[in-house]
Amino acid sequence: MKRFLSHNIREISVLGVLIILAIFVNFRSNGDFLTVKNISDMFVESSVLVILTMGMMMVILTGGIDLSVGSTMALSGMVSASVLKNNINTPPVLIVIIAIFVGLAAGSINGILISKFKILPIIATLGTMNAYRGLTYLISNGSWILQQDMSKSFMEIATGNVFGINNLILIAIVVVLCTYYFLGYVRTGRQIYAVGNSEESAAVSGINTKFTKFMVYALLGALAGLGGVLYICKYAAAQGETATGYELNVIAACVLGGVSISGGMGKVYGAVLGAILLGLLNNALPQLKISPFWQEAIRGIIILLSIIVNAVISRRVAKKALERRALA
Repeated sequence: MKRFLSHNIREISVLGVLIILAIFVNFRSNGDFLTVKNISDMFVESSVLVILTMGMMMVILTGGIDLSVGSTMALSGMVSASVLKNNINTPPVLIVIIAIFVGLAAGSINGILISKFKILPIIATLGTMNAYRGLTYLISNGSWILQQDMSKSFMEIATGNVFGINNLILIAIVVVLCTYYFLGYVRTGRQIYAVGNSEESAAVSGINTKFTKFMVYALLGALAGLGGVLYICKYAAAQGETATGYELNVIAACVLGGVSISGGMGKVYGAVLGAILLGLLNNALPQLKISPFWQEAIRGIIILLSIIVNAVISRRVAKKALERRALA
């Protein structure tokens, strides 16, 4: 048990904050928060964030970052919505595939800039963030694509359910399970951790570090494409401002979940907990009737406190581990 706690202290601390916050909000809302409907709605709201968090986690594990996630979502969503508007009878599966391929192309460009041309990730993705957003405006010509331009079968991707579970939740679960298996049991996935721990050592051991770095950005792009089409499907609108600033939420979810921003350390279930914690905050603050002007500040303070608690606990665990080694 001690070994389990020491190896999962970051994730356990996030879970603790999540439980305490949920109980507090439920108490303040007279028991209206922890209801089956509200919890279900919260998971639906967090589904797209969870999907994007899985991709961003892989990027951060290599020591990188991607600021173009929100713009990639907007571009993928706008392209897929434009196709649907011009041909309302296009099968929803084809629309989703188109969005994923657009995101994959955008992520691949990021990967090439970073892995081949060795441009710093924050600089490369800052540039593509503006480029992809501008391209979205060009495609949309400044106009919106609304619900009346979308087919009922397409809208059911977000509103439909299987065995009472919303489709968005099911898609998020599939993405999480695939990511967990890929990072934990596939050789290429394990190499992501090696590159993040020490790129030089990974290269010496025979790992193709350039391909690994290209791959994680391409995968994040594909997931951003999926997230983009689910986003416009859920909110029944596609426009140039779609998912503006969303990359900050995705990065915050990863950091909250214990994914080290320096790379090489992080667990899938920790990142999922971080995304759910953000989703809980977004759901809870309006229920507490807190002014919108205060909501962002409170959200930021809670995130900061969670990260501080996480860091303090991790340092104590690391210190005790060193002491035990010294005594041994």
